[in-house]
Amino acid sequence: MAITVIVEMKARPGLRDELKRLLDELVATRGHGRRGFLGSARYEVLDDPDMLVEIADWDSVEARMEHLEEAMATNAFGPLAELMAEPFRVTVVSPLE
Repeated sequence: MAITVIVEMKARPGLRDELKRLLDELVATRGHGRRGFLGSARYEVLDDPDMLVEIADWDSVEARMEHLEEAMATNAFGPLAELMAEPFRVTVVSPLE
């Protein structure tokens, strides 16, 4: 079953553009072409200049979990943590049947 993953990330003050750049780089190198990854987009939050939201589509929970396990093993997300003011928030949703 296809899923959508909504990730809310708050950058340290003034580092939102750097966080977006790094996210774009990660998607380009570790997302596109990955089994099960259907694409993603990043959004600004209009009333919070340090907040970014990424919405990503996956063809299954399993494909996303495989990606996360690999990313954790290689510390692919480590550089993101250095730019964030607080832990990110993740919501995983799927269409109602």
